[in-house]
Amino acid sequence: MTSPKDLLQKWIGDRAGTERPWLEEQLATLAVPGAPERDLHLFLGFAPRRLGKADLALGPEDLADADAAHPAWQPGDWSVDGAARVLGLLTYNGERRFAETFKDLRRTADAAEMIALYRGLPLYPEPESLHFEVGEGLRSNLKPVFEAIAHNNPYPRDHFDEHRWNHMILKALFIGAALGPITGLQERTNPELARILVQYARERWAAGRPVMEELWPLVSPFAETPEIRAQLDRARAEGRVIEEFVS
Repeated sequence: MTSPKDLLQKWIGDRAGTERPWLEEQLATLAVPGAPERDLHLFLGFAPRRLGKADLALGPEDLADADAAHPAWQPGDWSVDGAARVLGLLTYNGERRFAETFKDLRRTADAAEMIALYRGLPLYPEPESLHFEVGEGLRSNLKPVFEAIAHNNPYPRDHFDEHRWNHMILKALFIGAALGPITGLQERTNPELARILVQYARERWAAGRPVMEELWPLVSPFAETPEIRAQLDRARAEGRVIEEFVS
């Protein structure tokens, strides 16, 4: 089976044009055991200038290969330079643990760099060691940075505990991020999340604000549990029409 790193190298190489020799030379340098971090920083800095920022523009076969290489990996909206940054991290063979290198990169990254770093989460080694840095991304006030973690990314589904998962869903609602692109949305719904969402909906209604319809399928599986049923009945008594979403 082709690895995510090999796929990224192929896709980027196919789009690199006359810069392909530079790309291959840089990757070979990064792969040397004990490679200095300066080489990684130089590659990450020069990748957008040398390779461009166009969409990676993957076709259906490419996306199928991505899913086969890592289940639910969805690089369909990646850019060439963003993919190159992830490839550089996957190739780099430095002396420090990956999490330490990632932490330093995140702290000095601009928004575009952070988006690329977080989109690569499902592919990195020692994923459990990245929980703190992922939490920093979830707390970001930049919606695209939050969505780099939450949207089309299997890392939260695979590695978040229930509390962090529920917090991510609620944060998505607060900042207006769509729920549909969240990988594993339906399979990770849970009674506590359903309770939180009904309470959130009632608070929105009380303030005269609309409620995103996407949240109701997450409530529906638990609609007959006593606490949630009571909340829904109170909402209906207040004149809220929710039957079409929650049977």
